[in-house]
Amino acid sequence: MSESLRKRAATAAVMIALLLAVLFGLPADATVALLTIVVLMGAWEWSAFLKWTDPRPRAAYVALIACLLPLAWLVTRTPAALEALLAVALLWWLVALVWIVAAPRRVGPWSAGLAGLLSLVPAWLALTRLRLEMARGAQWVLFALVLVWMADIGAYFCGRRFGRRRLAPLVSPGKTWEGALGGLAASAIVALAGAAWFRLPLGRFLALCLVTVAFSIVGDLTESLLKRFAGMKDSGTLFPGHGGVMDRIDSVTGAVPVLLLGLAFLGVLP
Repeated sequence: MSESLRKRAATAAVMIALLLAVLFGLPADATVALLTIVVLMGAWEWSAFLKWTDPRPRAAYVALIACLLPLAWLVTRTPAALEALLAVALLWWLVALVWIVAAPRRVGPWSAGLAGLLSLVPAWLALTRLRLEMARGAQWVLFALVLVWMADIGAYFCGRRFGRRRLAPLVSPGKTWEGALGGLAASAIVALAGAAWFRLPLGRFLALCLVTVAFSIVGDLTESLLKRFAGMKDSGTLFPGHGGVMDRIDSVTGAVPVLLLGLAFLGVLP
């Protein structure tokens, strides 16, 4: 194992241990607090994608997102309102896909800033709703994260071993179609286990999980597009071997709103 991979594994082990302790050892409010802290730290890193060097407008951007989080919670108190907001998030990620494919170099501070609002707020809302409103909320949050993590791991190793055809060369030259397929295959194993654990219809749940992972790739590529615009390799240096907060949650932002919306259509949400 290389030194870089060893550092990544050690950091991941610490993060997973912390997550498990909060999810299963503390009240649900602790999970909400942790999610809020992570999202606001991600917002601070995202503000750098706007090429702002003055900390004052960057702090204002974080404050804006901090205000939007409880507002999103309040306006989605009914199932219809929640599904509507999640549908808006799904529409945003479809727009982001078109952005990546058709106009990856057409980026400006305003579009980057709006992308952050549309990415971070629905992701926080989806994870929070999963934790607080599902019968086994802690397990659902863990499942959502493991689904995305396994896809990332599968993409990383399959891409290194078999990667030939670039997925989005103008956005992230290192990502390949072979890696993406490897990520989907790895996530399918998690989906099969999840269907059995939560006692859900295998076919529809597997399809939902694969679509969720596809959007996690869009989330990853969107962050890569914005980092390229800002001239950054990583969003930060908080996690040794992993980069910043956004480097860890970019895939999650694209995935969890889609997963929660799909669960609503499957009738799993209360």
